[in-house]
Amino acid sequence: MGRKRVARLMRAAGLAGVSRRKGCRTTITDKRAASASDLVQRQLAADEPNRIWTADITYVPTWQGFVYLAVVLDVFSRRIVGWAMAEHMRTELVTDALAMAIHQRRPEAGVIHHSDKGSQHTSIAFGHRCEQAGVRPSTGRTGTCFDNAITESFFASLECELIDRRTFRTRSEAERALFSYIEGFYNPRRRHSTNGYYSPVEHERRHALGNAQDLDYAAA
Repeated sequence: MGRKRVARLMRAAGLAGVSRRKGCRTTITDKRAASASDLVQRQLAADEPNRIWTADITYVPTWQGFVYLAVVLDVFSRRIVGWAMAEHMRTELVTDALAMAIHQRRPEAGVIHHSDKGSQHTSIAFGHRCEQAGVRPSTGRTGTCFDNAITESFFASLECELIDRRTFRTRSEAERALFSYIEGFYNPRRRHSTNGYYSPVEHERRHALGNAQDLDYAAA
């Protein structure tokens, strides 16, 4: 089917394609910083929660300027376990997202936090925060999106399902929409094929229930 015919059919049905936004660079490498080794090697899979987290930064344009969003994602369920928003991309943006993840998940020491080599994630302050919490930092190669493909996939969904469909007048409006998307839709409701077509929250609930049943069986 040709493009012109598809366009006519879409117009007749009252449909319109999503216009993708222009790119903005969020990964700025600090060549003076010593980055962590790649502990993942593109093996982005986990058998249970709080084994591997991935993290990255994206941005949302508003009439007042950008809102930057940092997220921490649990590889097991694809759940966003930590996030932070700000008008800047300074190190505290990613340390705030990590702090939320640690507070909510209370992981055992040794959870891997995998990111790109952006200056925020290779900073001394971020390294200290990881050390204090028993988190093992890991970074992929520079300029290779496949080393953090799961977080990139989340951002692609966020862009297509929210950001590219709306115009935000203020930063506060964008922040409310991001909160609603993450905590009101993505975590509790959005289905993933890797989760057996369950949402991240439901996938973790079923995992926890299965573990409880196994313990009951072993104790019987």
